[in-house]
Amino acid sequence: MKRSTERILTTHTGSLPRPDDLVTMLYAQEQGETQDPAAFAVRVREATAEVVQKQLAAGVDVINDGEVGKIGYATYVKDRLTGFDGEAGPLRSADVLAFPNFARRVYRLTGVKRPACTGPITYKNTAALQTDLANFATALDGVAPEEAFLSAASPGVISLFLKNDYYPNHDAYLEALANAMKVEYDAIHRAGFLLQVDCPDLAMGRHIQFTDASLADFRKNAELHVEALNHALADIPPERIRLHLCWGNYEGPHHLDVPLHDIIDIVLRARPAALSFEAANPRHAHEWKVFREVALPPGKILIPGVLDSTTNYIEHPELVAERLCRFAEVVGRENVIAGTDCGFATFAGLAEVDPQITWAKFRAMAEGARIASQQLW
Repeated sequence: MKRSTERILTTHTGSLPRPDDLVTMLYAQEQGETQDPAAFAVRVREATAEVVQKQLAAGVDVINDGEVGKIGYATYVKDRLTGFDGEAGPLRSADVLAFPNFARRVYRLTGVKRPACTGPITYKNTAALQTDLANFATALDGVAPEEAFLSAASPGVISLFLKNDYYPNHDAYLEALANAMKVEYDAIHRAGFLLQVDCPDLAMGRHIQFTDASLADFRKNAELHVEALNHALADIPPERIRLHLCWGNYEGPHHLDVPLHDIIDIVLRARPAALSFEAANPRHAHEWKVFREVALPPGKILIPGVLDSTTNYIEHPELVAERLCRFAEVVGRENVIAGTDCGFATFAGLAEVDPQITWAKFRAMAEGARIASQQLW
């Protein structure tokens, strides 16, 4: 994994706006509607190439496939793993429910399926995974980003979105998920890409999955999630892995978010060398100060969000530079890569930020990274 040794590098969290026609295809597939598989495959391949070019044009250094072929960053696994035939029911966050009028506006039908686990979990469908790998490799042919990554759901975030109705307890469910998802993690690594594991469960899980637990009990569960993740990542060098931490990619109260200070020690025990996390939005922008108190372990890299992924405000490049310099002054410039709070299309077609504005935000990030580099070097 490259570091910011000569300038501040730029990257993002993962999901990017999909073309409208592809969104239609993804939801048709989600609902089991008949469509031309060949036409769908071609459109995903084309969209992957398009999103690679858009990232490079916007000044992003460490790029990905935009997750264009997935309907959602966590629920996609239901089509790749055995055991998911039940019904998970609604997923609600305590901070939103605290404001009933707002909750009625937020919770709308999305068309994204969230089945429950009702049987033994194994990795059954490597075809979709191999297609992702091949499409991205083809899209990278002839271009030269600083690095390339692919995202995958963590065992913990899968357990958050897809509830367990089969395994005797949460520990056993996590173990089964970790053993199955290891197939995907290892394949991404063998293909030569950086692996990003998405772990909102380590933060967002507090006000969704463990709302009624004490902080101490939530921390114990977070430790279990990290242990399961580390088991699944055991055969991949830490410097080839990024971890994304977030409190939920939605514009909402977030007043019940667990503070970064209360979980950072557990998060830093995870195997990945790089930590991507929210650092731009109004609830977490102040938490750069945590790293004044908590030393960054040797070999670790921070990818703080310098763009808010839930607002159509385009951050000023000077603000981006200011945010980057704060982190660089605390942990060292070589240990900071500019990132985004979360994805800009966590679920296909449900982005809160207009696609054209998304790319304008990326250009602002690139310019802010250039300003910060001039100041830091």
